[in-house]
Amino acid sequence: MSKARICALSLAALLLAAIPARAEIVAVASFSILADLTRVVGGEAVRVEVLVGPETDAHGFQPGPAEARKLAQARVVIVNGLGFDPWVERLVKASGAKPRVIVASAGIAPRQGGHHGADPHAWQDPALAARYVATIAEGLAALDPAGAAGHRARAEDYAKRLESLAAEYRAAIAAIPSERRRIVTSHDAFGYLGQAFGLRVLALKGLSSESEPSAQAMARLIRAVRAEGVRVVLVESPAETRLAERLARETGARLGPRLYADTLSRPDGPAPDFLAMLRHNLSVMVAAMNAVD
Repeated sequence: MSKARICALSLAALLLAAIPARAEIVAVASFSILADLTRVVGGEAVRVEVLVGPETDAHGFQPGPAEARKLAQARVVIVNGLGFDPWVERLVKASGAKPRVIVASAGIAPRQGGHHGADPHAWQDPALAARYVATIAEGLAALDPAGAAGHRARAEDYAKRLESLAAEYRAAIAAIPSERRRIVTSHDAFGYLGQAFGLRVLALKGLSSESEPSAQAMARLIRAVRAEGVRVVLVESPAETRLAERLARETGARLGPRLYADTLSRPDGPAPDFLAMLRHNLSVMVAAMNAVD
């Protein structure tokens, strides 16, 4: 190689080294599902921290100093909205930080959960989850114009994967006789999914896993489970088994495998990411609907 060629390459290397690298965006997501979606959309340019990690319920979460420290370094905070994680906005104000706040559910008309108000669990419908990732992509693009095309492309690719998964749901549920298309869960977290795929969803608790059914509500549910011949009661947390066990005793049903509603599992569990969570839940629900004595 000639000296001129070597000099040219050395100069090019020096010029490249002089170009500053894109600053890493620190994003803080309110709970594990949003953290996973943000990692998918953000790619390598975004470092994602989570306030409520896997296997932890975000309903009524009480943040502490560790969560405040995470927010202090954030350029962007991703929340669900719809009344699910209002404590995050209070924590942002208390921390004195000034991050951009992305409300992932922005623009989604909420399902009304009876007397419980707006249902925040819109991510359970894959079509609405696709809107979440599009909203997150636009929020990141505003912070990172140089990476905007990448954020949007990753969101579009993920939306296609969600569309494919929705087709899996439709096919699996269509194979079940219409009179058996109903599930019983421990709290009312699957209403959007039920609307999207024609499932009747009965729940022990309301929209928050912290709520408790009244005696009248429990009696109505027992009658409904008996009348509809439900054979399996599904829970989303080991802490919710007490009421489910009572319902099973009263109706002759049995407890089924765990669903994941408001949290992912740990990496070695059945729902380490959002797509795995949806597939796991589909498998559990189909088995419950097909169950016989």
